[in-house]
Amino acid sequence: MSDGRKLRIFVLIDALGWEFLKRKEFLSDLLPCRMPLQTVLGFSSGAIPTILTGVSPEQNGHWNLFYYDPQHSPFRWIRYFSFLPDRAVEHRITRRLIKELGRRVLGMGPLFECCISPRLLPWFNWVEKRNIYGYRGIMHARSIFDELAEKGVLHRVYSYHDGSDEEILRRATKDVALGRVSFLFLYLSELDLFLHHNCHERASWEERLDWYAAGLRELFQHAQKNNSDLSFTVLSDHGMTPVRHHHDLLSEVERLQLKSPDDYLAVYDSTMARFWFFNEHARHRITQCLQNSPCGRILSEQKLRDSGVFFPDRRYGELIFLMHPGWMLSRSNFNGRGWMPVGMHGYDPADSYSDAVFLSNHKPPTSLRTIADVYQCMSEALTQ
Repeated sequence: MSDGRKLRIFVLIDALGWEFLKRKEFLSDLLPCRMPLQTVLGFSSGAIPTILTGVSPEQNGHWNLFYYDPQHSPFRWIRYFSFLPDRAVEHRITRRLIKELGRRVLGMGPLFECCISPRLLPWFNWVEKRNIYGYRGIMHARSIFDELAEKGVLHRVYSYHDGSDEEILRRATKDVALGRVSFLFLYLSELDLFLHHNCHERASWEERLDWYAAGLRELFQHAQKNNSDLSFTVLSDHGMTPVRHHHDLLSEVERLQLKSPDDYLAVYDSTMARFWFFNEHARHRITQCLQNSPCGRILSEQKLRDSGVFFPDRRYGELIFLMHPGWMLSRSNFNGRGWMPVGMHGYDPADSYSDAVFLSNHKPPTSLRTIADVYQCMSEALTQ
């Protein structure tokens, strides 16, 4: 029997897209309030802080993981090793060493990866130095976790820092059964990688969604049994778009025979390339190359402003090139050789496959349109 307790549960499932749920029953009997939410331009590194703070990346400071910051880069010392040959600098052992130094010595946080050439690291900084799921984890904005701590709300937060998705669901169910919390936030991250490799196979992703549904149903039932006032919400940060085309943009830029970092800097992600220029010749050549590329487009300043990702200091890029939905860079900094997923995210939020989801057992107190609006739901849940 319920003892009259109040419980608010929010479950963030990475990459759970509206386009997939449109074709499948997924806890619809428990969570009848269902709608798509528009994500933000970019990746989870920008989308999740937007959910947690309710403000855009340009306001909370989190967009891409690497940003241009040569004056404060923790890797300035690497310049003293510029005499080393490429075979030594680019070696996997060197990268692993830098990764461990970043995580354990330089304060870059437990998720730091040496995703770009070590030769370029002295020009860059890493945005997620703190655990964004903890107190004061977001650079320039208060998050829901700050609010929970400041109000003294009895709560638990689980993410990949605490174990696998299966372990998180098991621990959360135990917390609920024992009445340990009044606010519970779970971040389940593993569906993202699964859909990268299986979004074309309906039987595979349906089976995986059934697994999540079973775990969440058990959590819901325990919560409902022990709490007469239960609010249960499942949401996501973005969806997953099927990949149909690959393009080697990096080779096109390399054929211009410009020198990096003398002429320009570039960071290549799966669906985005970001550039900084040190002379007009490089700016002109690269801009012209990108304008002629069939795989994407240069984002205008107005588009960046409208998307909430315009940074006047250009820390995230002087020029930003975005791939068309369904296109993917065949070579990039953030994934090794052999990375050929059948699904990808990080496209224009207008792409329907990019839509996130909001599923709840209660109608939200405010109108929802984008993932930023979820913060208000979480904040108001503390007072309801």
